[in-house]
Amino acid sequence: MSEPKAILVIRRDNIGDLVCTTPFLSALRKRFPDTWLAVYANSYNAPILARHPDIDEVIVYRKAKHYPDVSRLALLLERVRLVRRLRAERLDYVILAAPGEHRRQQWFARLLAPKCIVGFAKNSYSCLDVSVPIERTQDLHEVEAVFLLAGVFGIEGPPPPLSIPVDPAELTRIRSAIQVKRIAQQRPLAGVHISARKPSQRWPTDRFVALMRALHRRHGCAFILFWSPGDENDPRHPGDDHKARQALEGARGVPVLSWSTHGLPSLVAGLAACDRVICSDGGAMHIAAALGKPIVCLFGDSDPGRWRPWGRPHELLQPTSRDVADISVDDVLAAYERLSVRAAT
Repeated sequence: MSEPKAILVIRRDNIGDLVCTTPFLSALRKRFPDTWLAVYANSYNAPILARHPDIDEVIVYRKAKHYPDVSRLALLLERVRLVRRLRAERLDYVILAAPGEHRRQQWFARLLAPKCIVGFAKNSYSCLDVSVPIERTQDLHEVEAVFLLAGVFGIEGPPPPLSIPVDPAELTRIRSAIQVKRIAQQRPLAGVHISARKPSQRWPTDRFVALMRALHRRHGCAFILFWSPGDENDPRHPGDDHKARQALEGARGVPVLSWSTHGLPSLVAGLAACDRVICSDGGAMHIAAALGKPIVCLFGDSDPGRWRPWGRPHELLQPTSRDVADISVDDVLAAYERLSVRAAT
């Protein structure tokens, strides 16, 4: 295959999905070092790729549900301008990287007039020029499923590691906050993320408090507390400010740095500063895995085979009820201690 001039990868869903696509992006860069390689993402997940060494550009669009104060017409005009701009790039390939048959994305890819559209399909009927059967993604991790597309470009072997950059300014800010809190010398420094998008993934606040107290008492742990900022009744972005206040009040006397993440760069930098991470399945878990952190992860109604932390030591807890509310503090404490033994060997 000759070196293409321009490739656009479309991955417009959640943060974890985009993180799990980074091994494929890295493999494409290695295969085509001189190709213009861009990713089309939404304004919510796009910052995860800012400064990524394998990406030439992240093309960002805004979803209407994230911007209720912006008129639909204005957002439509933005999209039209993006289409015109991308058509001008004379794309060789548009790659629909989300495993599944996404007809709207196929239609959008056709608007860009590339030479070839690559993606996943359920059957022979599709708008794609080259397709990988969706059936092949069964029983694979999301990283492995996306990486099936690498074969289209003659890329062989296992996926490379997850990779995301850390904003240097945000890393300096979190390190400064750790120094001010005077927990820099207390180790291990555990990141505790208390938010989760799905109700079945939300562990009760009082158990996070009990867990932090037990870990501090037994192992001298200090903590960075992460949560999704905002009010829980916000229909656009429900947040956990109230839950965070409860956790901080309940953990009074325990060394805890509160780190409200108003943007992905601050979340990434905060997790990068931790030694280990405790969280539910979600975007923060995949970010922690990409940063090389050992993880204790709580799984509710999601598939561990598909979404477990990729490539990092982890302890995964999932009750038979598929609701994390049925996981006890002792369960998580024991998982953390098993993980500590593994991380030390």
